Amino acid sequence: MSLISEILNYNEAFVDSKEYEQYLTTKFPDKRMVILTCMDTRLVELLPKAMNLRNGDSKIIKNAGALVSHPFGSIMRSIIVAVYELDADEVLVIGHRDCGMTGLNSEKVLSKARERGVQNEVLDTLHNSGINLDKWLTGFEQIDEAVIGSVNIIRNHPLLPKNLPVHGLVMNPQTGKLDLLTEGYDATPVKTNPEEFPFI
Repeated sequence: MSLISEILNYNEAFVDSKEYEQYLTTKFPDKRMVILTCMDTRLVELLPKAMNLRNGDSKIIKNAGALVSHPFGSIMRSIIVAVYELDADEVLVIGHRDCGMTGLNSEKVLSKARERGVQNEVLDTLHNSGINLDKWLTGFEQIDEAVIGSVNIIRNHPLLPKNLPVHGLVMNPQTGKLDLLTEGYDATPVKTNPEEFPFI
């Protein structure tokens, strides 16, 4: 049985038995917060459990490394929509130790892409179009600095209110322990490397 067939078969039984009823809620987060965190598999259930979150408590945005890599990309758009349209009053950026984005090397990624059939001509076309794949596919050296960088982009965003609390935390992916890097109630931007985030 294929993966998608297995999923659809389970889903049919899930709906037929009305198991969804225990998860019914609205689109508005009960705890009025939006979380940006990593897509790491270890956090799927651990992060909500470690934070005492139930279905409906929070908006959760996931991407590799919990990074805001561009001030007008899809991550920032999601945060802005959560704040203005979905009643989120606080933002939490939560990275984690042992993140796959730590030390991510673009050449290794592109080498694997070539092995899977992506042609050099495609990479050349992207490069000639002004897309810097090396920068785009490079991770970070230290998770704490990466979280602070994302926090600063959000705190300094021209479309967000200056008094919006933006917090930065790092989670242990084995125990769920959270370490607070920066608390956002004073809304004071945290210093970071201006070359890394020139749009701040």
